[in-house]
Amino acid sequence: MDVFNSWLEGQNLKQQVNHPNIEVGEHSYYSGFYHDKSFEAQAVRYLLGDESTQAAWQSGVFGEVDKLRIGKFCSIASGATFIMAGNQGHRIDWISTFPFSAEVFGEGVKNGFQRAGDTVIGNDVWIGSEAMIMPGVQIGDGAVIGARAVITKDIAPYSVVVGNNVVVKMRFSEQAIQSLLRIQWWNWPLQQLKGAMPLLCSGDFKALEAYGLAHGDAKVE
Repeated sequence: MDVFNSWLEGQNLKQQVNHPNIEVGEHSYYSGFYHDKSFEAQAVRYLLGDESTQAAWQSGVFGEVDKLRIGKFCSIASGATFIMAGNQGHRIDWISTFPFSAEVFGEGVKNGFQRAGDTVIGNDVWIGSEAMIMPGVQIGDGAVIGARAVITKDIAPYSVVVGNNVVVKMRFSEQAIQSLLRIQWWNWPLQQLKGAMPLLCSGDFKALEAYGLAHGDAKVE
């Protein structure tokens, strides 16, 4: 049975994700028609606690692990992937990157695993088809990640990024970005969002901030 019947469909991640180490905000979705797998099956790699490692996770032997945190109103396209599990035991500063097994190579083996920290996707982030997000990366609110981009470092809010961390432009002026980060419209209640739709579907950030102030939810510093 197909997971997606059309490329017009998307999975509401808040309703779909069951993984104990994935946190998702309201309204974020995954549109995976062209890869025909659910978000957890296709997009999240090497995160302890998935179906294949549930027993190991519940045993507690691995302790704390890095988490995937996704904000509200994120749009994630088919085939995007989030690589987890830190360095997966491969140490590039050691002579060999191979994750030697103590059972085979003896008691001299050292554990090369290093955590990368949580991978954090902000609010209102658009991640293009087959983009790859590497461990421990933080992507700011409102950022756009191009198709097949490889993201290995933190991305500033409202930046448009392609290729290997290449920032091609900022979506808005610095003034507009600071305004949007202040008002945090993604945290507004549904009724307030409904009233703001004509503004959210425009480029008039000043009017949106005025609307937020009038309704008591915009932050002024």
